[in-house]
Amino acid sequence: MRTIVVPVDFITDSLNALHYAADMASATRCDLMIVHVYPYAVALTEVAVAMYTTDMLAEEAETKLAELKEKMITRTGDSVKIHTLAKQGDIIESIKECCFGLNVYAVIMGRNDASATDRFLFGANTVSAVKKLSFPVIIIPPGASFKGLHNVGIACDFRDVIETLPVTEIKNLVKELNATLHVLHVSQETGDDFNSKTIEESGWFQDLMGDLSPKYHFIKGSDPEKEIIAFADKHHLDLLIVIPRKHDLLEKIFRHSHSKQLVLHAHVPVMAIH
Repeated sequence: MRTIVVPVDFITDSLNALHYAADMASATRCDLMIVHVYPYAVALTEVAVAMYTTDMLAEEAETKLAELKEKMITRTGDSVKIHTLAKQGDIIESIKECCFGLNVYAVIMGRNDASATDRFLFGANTVSAVKKLSFPVIIIPPGASFKGLHNVGIACDFRDVIETLPVTEIKNLVKELNATLHVLHVSQETGDDFNSKTIEESGWFQDLMGDLSPKYHFIKGSDPEKEIIAFADKHHLDLLIVIPRKHDLLEKIFRHSHSKQLVLHAHVPVMAIH
């Protein structure tokens, strides 16, 4: 059975992501796996203290997960099979381990406000999830709720389309949810024409995705992140897909603080598909 995996740390933003994940699981007929990763205890005196502290962390995690499971059963009308897992260790490696052997539909994570980028689920852990997990990762901004995915956007630079475009995953998502696919290409080129490479690669994109009847939006602008965010707001996108690649837009976003606008400030969930 396909499974949506959602890590929680029991604070507001991750709980909001859990609500989104539960509603999405109900709409897509997926199972739901709620995961909490707690840290290794550090002994300041004797080994026995560390063992006791670890046991307390584990017991507390299991209790809170059981409470969340009951709430999600009520939220979904008992229409979703829900699993819970408490693990000790590194969050990204633990997510990888719990996903092993599952048919993962997506990993859904909460995003903290931009002013708190160093908090637990965002900052390094969310960036690492986007970069290191081979499964689709959906980052949920604060306050976002799942109301269906009617308009899905994909930010595409039309480079190496055949080699890099996750065609199957995108098609399955769009078709299953009966969504409209919007293809966003932001260019810093001047004038009215696009270069020949962009035109050629956009043709390849149409060959691969044409049966979805995508709507193309060619946007001129010097700041791609701002243009994409503005488009998502204006056209009420429910989800924005990005395709992380080495030296690509997403990596630049996380490498340079002034370019983090797309993921830090987007008002819609962002889905990274490798």
